[in-house]
Amino acid sequence: MKELSSSTLVAECPRCQGEFKLREATIFDGLGQYPPQALEVQSALKEALSQQESELGKRAKMADEGAEQRAVSVGLGKIFEKVIAAHKDFKYPIADCRPLYEPIDLIAFSGLSEGKVDSVTFLEVKTGKARLNKHEKMIKDAVEEGRVEYKVI
Repeated sequence: MKELSSSTLVAECPRCQGEFKLREATIFDGLGQYPPQALEVQSALKEALSQQESELGKRAKMADEGAEQRAVSVGLGKIFEKVIAAHKDFKYPIADCRPLYEPIDLIAFSGLSEGKVDSVTFLEVKTGKARLNKHEKMIKDAVEEGRVEYKVI
């Protein structure tokens, strides 16, 4: 240890890859008592670790609570999309609607119940801040771009 403390050797920091002279570093073998500088660094690292553990615990709790809320929201959304056509403020007559549920919730054939179809509307029910998933967005894009066909097989 004495030889390293008085040497002209240079070392590279594993963190920043910066070089430093070994004689300028606090060198110890860890078998005996730690030097004061090492104890300070150890204390600071323990404090940082404690703060990280606390923050991780808070984030884990928030993730659990958030997941539970999302699961409830998704469950309610699934129920709501199945009964939405019966809601008093629903803008399409229930007789004109046909449920699909996946990947689109409903198709409304406007005028079907009166014997004439004026338009066909794909309906996706969303609650809260829900957004279209990948498949729903692809269907929306296909309809908006006119990539829709009717075939008799």
